[in-house]
Formats: sequence, structure tokens, C-alpha cells
Amino acid sequence: MKHLYKSTAVLLLLLPISMMSSAADPKKADMPMKEMGMHQGMEMGMMSGMTEEQKNENMRSMQEHMLMMHDLSNQILSEKDATKKEALKNQQLELMKAHHAQMMEHRQQKMEQHQQKKQELKK
Repeated sequence: MKHLYKSTAVLLLLLPISMMSSAADPKKADMPMKEMGMHQGMEMGMMSGMTEEQKNENMRSMQEHMLMMHDLSNQILSEKDATKKEALKNQQLELMKAHHAQMMEHRQQKMEQHQQKKQELKK
């Protein structure tokens, strides 16, 4: 639980800083994706075109994943039995793999949509 509080505190401290840096550079919104950092471009691309309800649902899903990962981390750190600890690590690894696969599938879908739009514009 201590790690969750620390992570939350870090996020809450970094949020105003990231908001200030975005507000300080209004040209950033006009930058092409390739000129932005990977995370900034993904963030803007993922959330653009979504309703507030969809954005909220997406953020809730990310929050749920983070909580599961933190919960497993805490269980791993507190477990004394090496066999149980290894089982928890394997469970966390599988969760990470599933999340990664989901993100890659989502990325592939976005790339295909982009290619379709590109093809439509050529016609």
C-alpha cells in the first residue's frame, strides 16, 4: 500500500508540471506527431476523438490495471515463501504480457485506420 501512495504522490506532483509545460508552449498542439515525444504523441492520439465518457472509461481501465500491478507487487514483496513468491511473479508477468498484447493490438488497429484514411485521401 505504501508503494501505491508513493506512486500516487509522484503522479500528483508531476501533473501540474506537465500541465504547465503544455500551457507554456501553445505551438505543441500544432506539432506533427513525429516531432513530439512518443508518449505525448500517443497520449494526444489516443484521446482525440473520444467522448468524455469514453475517456473516463479508458482512464478507469488504466487505473484498474495499475492497481492490479501494484497489488501483485505488494504481495510479491511481502511473500516469504519462495515458491509462492515465484508464482506471484509469474502471475504479474502474465498480466504484463496480456496488457502489452492489448496495447499492441490497439496500436495495430490505429495504424490500419491511419492507412485507410491515407488511402481515402489519395483517391
